[in-house]
Amino acid sequence: MLHRKQSKNGLRMVLEEMTSVRSVTIGIWIEAGSRYESPQLNGISHLIEHMLFKGTENRNAQEIAEAFDAIGGEVNAFTSKEYTCVYAKVLDTHKEMAIQVLADMLHGSLFDPHELEREKKVVLEEINMTEDMPDDIIHDLLSEAVYVDHPLAYPILGSKENVSSFTREDLLAYKKRYYTPENMVVSVAGNADKSFLDKVEGYIDINTNKGALPQLQTPNFHVNQIRKTKQVEQAHVCLGYEGIPVTHRDMYHLLVLNNVLGGSMSSRLFQEVREKLGMAYAIFSYHQAFMDSGLLTIYAGTAHQQLDLVCEKMDQIIQKLHSEGIHEKELENGREQLKGILMLSLESTNSKMSRNARNELLLNRHPSLDETMNEIDQVNQKKMNELIDRFRQGKSASAIITSK
Repeated sequence: MLHRKQSKNGLRMVLEEMTSVRSVTIGIWIEAGSRYESPQLNGISHLIEHMLFKGTENRNAQEIAEAFDAIGGEVNAFTSKEYTCVYAKVLDTHKEMAIQVLADMLHGSLFDPHELEREKKVVLEEINMTEDMPDDIIHDLLSEAVYVDHPLAYPILGSKENVSSFTREDLLAYKKRYYTPENMVVSVAGNADKSFLDKVEGYIDINTNKGALPQLQTPNFHVNQIRKTKQVEQAHVCLGYEGIPVTHRDMYHLLVLNNVLGGSMSSRLFQEVREKLGMAYAIFSYHQAFMDSGLLTIYAGTAHQQLDLVCEKMDQIIQKLHSEGIHEKELENGREQLKGILMLSLESTNSKMSRNARNELLLNRHPSLDETMNEIDQVNQKKMNELIDRFRQGKSASAIITSK
């Protein structure tokens, strides 16, 4: 059973009861990510996420970690392009303690200057680690190629120069602007009833008014290429095609199409390039849906001397989609696969917490599982073949990392 509540200050809360489990997952979601940053502030959302763990008026960093370790729980956080999330998973008997500590991190973090300087070094090492992982950094390069100077092109981690320059005052000003009740969703899933939302409201008690947030500019898709030379053992390539926003009515059609193209082991890309030709260990596709746009990405890693051949083969597979369309068996398998992935994921309190939070934050509605299954059942060949038109020659952007 799903419960929703909105406090007078604008804070939105959603709770899904799961009486068959003994855990509770609580997530605090803030509409603040790299998309909301200026070039000078790129990386600040992610650094604030780190600093939430570095001590409050009531607990130092070690005591925050010990609070969850001592009860066998877990606490973590992540930053994306459009939001930040801090979450904890605990036994149902410790759920009030969990929201109390999370609220303390949210409200009472000190952003101590000495801790800030130490944590900057941690984030700089995270940037270094990412730069040593070409199969990771290439996706940032593709975003840069596609979105150019739009904030969606910015890397979530920011640059070393930016991270090194941020001051405590910078972080506090940004947090004051975005960490406001109308800009937040608290999502709870697990063995808790709707009365727990009263506890949540009591701890997440922010009385500040929401500031004037910037108007998001819809990005343009650029047919563009970025090529980077780096001493790597493999060549890495990403192709990007214009996708659709998270609210688009054809979302499930595109997700099934992605499964057929490269989203599974039975997909055309995987079967042709890896299984039949043995030209890549990793090859896959995925779709990112933003509030007002989307990006479908194809990735492959291969030997340097095979790069042109792999790119040619990927293009042939895409063109074959245009000439043949989607086969009936692929459509049926794709629909069932998507339903299976969704239903199996919802056996986890973490997944339900995340799904409900995204629905509240991005859709402002909560489709039932039956409604979602029905929508997937309505996916048809005609609409999918229309979507294939997005993936034609001359409509893609690309990013390449190679040693040559």
